[in-house]
Amino acid sequence: MRPQREYHIVVLGAGGVGKSCLTAQFVQNVWIESYDPTIEDSYRKHIEVDGRQCILEILDTAGTEQFSQGFLLVFSITSMSSLNELAELREQIVRIKDDENVPIVIVGNKSDLEEDRAVPRARAFSLSQSWGSAPYYETSARRRANVNEVFIDLCRQIIRKDAQGRSEDYELAPRKRENTSRQERKRGKRREPKRKGPCVIL
Repeated sequence: MRPQREYHIVVLGAGGVGKSCLTAQFVQNVWIESYDPTIEDSYRKHIEVDGRQCILEILDTAGTEQFSQGFLLVFSITSMSSLNELAELREQIVRIKDDENVPIVIVGNKSDLEEDRAVPRARAFSLSQSWGSAPYYETSARRRANVNEVFIDLCRQIIRKDAQGRSEDYELAPRKRENTSRQERKRGKRREPKRKGPCVIL
């Protein structure tokens, strides 16, 4: 059985777009009708993603980008200004992480308010493409539409990036092992040329 991995996620976006409602629906399966914006919550959720056991720590506050591995950037489909704010948030994330390929999911929340839509889907998809095909979902925290999907997609991205980093480290490992073996052989020949010792696998 694969060990559990813990990943840190931050949910960012303008005020009133439903960040806390999304998180509460995902973690606790509850709809928060009215939320106190002065409260900063941290949630933990155990999920299984493609057979992997994962623990997500989800923060609903800015200022923790440096220590996070993935980001949900949330806007409201009823507010164009909330969409426009995401560009600056992404720039800050890329600058802090020094990485253009940070795991990000763009979330257009409040899809249940279609009659009040101010952000055309095409506009959001255009933003998604300009960010290197960052996944875009429309969600409704009230109706629990696509709530699990956005967190699972983000977790998949983090797992892939984590595996890629481990693969790159592994590619360097044979060279390190070979150099170490040569050094060991040289030391063995120099110090104890006739002694037969145990086989050591590094």
